[in-house]
Amino acid sequence: MRSLKTWLLMSLVSSGAQVATAQLQLAPNSQQEYVFCGATKTISVAFHNPDNQPFDNEVHTRIFQTSSATVALLSENPWKRLQVPANETVLASAALDFPAVKAETKFVVQWLASTNFIGKTEVLVYPTNLLAELKPLLDGETLGVLDPNDELKPLLRQNGVAYADLGQATLEDFSGRLAILGPFRSRAQLPEDVVKRSKAMAKNGVAIVWLQPPPGPRDPLRPSYYSVSVGTNAIVVVQSGIVASLVENPLSQQRLLQLCRQVLHPEPTALPESNNQP
Repeated sequence: MRSLKTWLLMSLVSSGAQVATAQLQLAPNSQQEYVFCGATKTISVAFHNPDNQPFDNEVHTRIFQTSSATVALLSENPWKRLQVPANETVLASAALDFPAVKAETKFVVQWLASTNFIGKTEVLVYPTNLLAELKPLLDGETLGVLDPNDELKPLLRQNGVAYADLGQATLEDFSGRLAILGPFRSRAQLPEDVVKRSKAMAKNGVAIVWLQPPPGPRDPLRPSYYSVSVGTNAIVVVQSGIVASLVENPLSQQRLLQLCRQVLHPEPTALPESNNQP
């Protein structure tokens, strides 16, 4: 009986309570969303009207929390009156509330007009303490941080990660295990002789994650990130887009953690796996 109920609930989340109308639908390229838990998280959504008549109706949402075995309806709330001209696509955003979670958790947002199912958006929700995972990587040592725009330091304080502000000291004098340089908003924020000084840090035993400023229009094409060996240590050079919007973006924080693990415990690179391998 329980498996039947679970199947019915999953069917409800996947396809909606009613047969979808042809008048309005989510745009085919709608993507999965990634947010931190808590109130008023903004979800982007694109609605497409394939009909020759304009769509003008109230739209409401249902939010489900899902797992491998269960689906639970958390809330059903009005959103707004939506108007989409005939044969056009409209981009919109919705402020939604997600409960506290302890790990990555999948939610599904249904969009409905009256009882007609429009589509669904999958949302992965994360706890707000992701960067606390830096502490076991540091093994009791202090993290070195050069953060001219105060983007990273507030997050470290929030997560109880001890750090040394390298903007208030000489880079070469830092003797911890790991340093993060950046984010930088422009090349003008880079320290003088940053390459020479970074190499000196690495030779002194510091592993470095160097977050690059946004590239200029004539800058050469670079990999999203790459590692440079300096003695027995390494400097991982990271393009700005990989860790964009650190404060709001849980994926950026997860990538920063992965980069820190990579520079401290390098692994050989390999070709990507394919699901259709023989």
